[in-house]
Amino acid sequence: MISEPELVGGEEFDAPEVLTDVPPPRPPRPSRARRPWLWALGGAVLASAVWGGGLYAYQQRRDPGPDLGGYRDAEDFCRTLRLKALEGVLGKPGQDGDGESIKDPALFRVGCSITFGPPDKGYSASITYTLHKKSDPGPEFAPKNNRGGAMQSVDGLGEQAFFDQSGNEGAQLVALDGQAEFELSIWSQYDYDSSTGEATVNTREIDLSGIDVPMTQDLLALMAALKK
Repeated sequence: MISEPELVGGEEFDAPEVLTDVPPPRPPRPSRARRPWLWALGGAVLASAVWGGGLYAYQQRRDPGPDLGGYRDAEDFCRTLRLKALEGVLGKPGQDGDGESIKDPALFRVGCSITFGPPDKGYSASITYTLHKKSDPGPEFAPKNNRGGAMQSVDGLGEQAFFDQSGNEGAQLVALDGQAEFELSIWSQYDYDSSTGEATVNTREIDLSGIDVPMTQDLLALMAALKK
């Protein structure tokens, strides 16, 4: 008769595996570090912003705008305007008035009108001062003012100047000095007959030949005054 083996002192057997339908839990995954290309992209954007801001500030320091050559906005232009040379030819100045006015960061423009001599037989004058603060008026000055080469060039008055005259009825002088542009015109005053509605030119006997000389003298004096 075979008996069961004794367990005491015998070999120990491994416990049998227990099979279940639920898989064992996975070990926790280590957190991934931020991708290197994201760091690179963020750095590039920041560097671009810093560089752009620095470039703008640099350009602001290096490019303050064109050199105005000492010319200024003349808020009191009409009150301080004196045309002494023309006064010696045309007579005592009388009424005056303000013309067009533009006050802008890119452009300053002011105009004035003055009469000379008696109201019925005198002359009127108008003068316009324009200061270009941003753009260069040089390339457009001659095509705009020289009327296809019909006007006479004037030396010694700014960078460019042109003169035109219509006998004893009037004359015009335009000049460009750097960023500053000037226009001085004179013309004979007209009388209006209320009964007929017709205009008649004054009969004052003034020879305007050589009138470009006092007009040039007055513009040169005005240029100097606007730089003070």
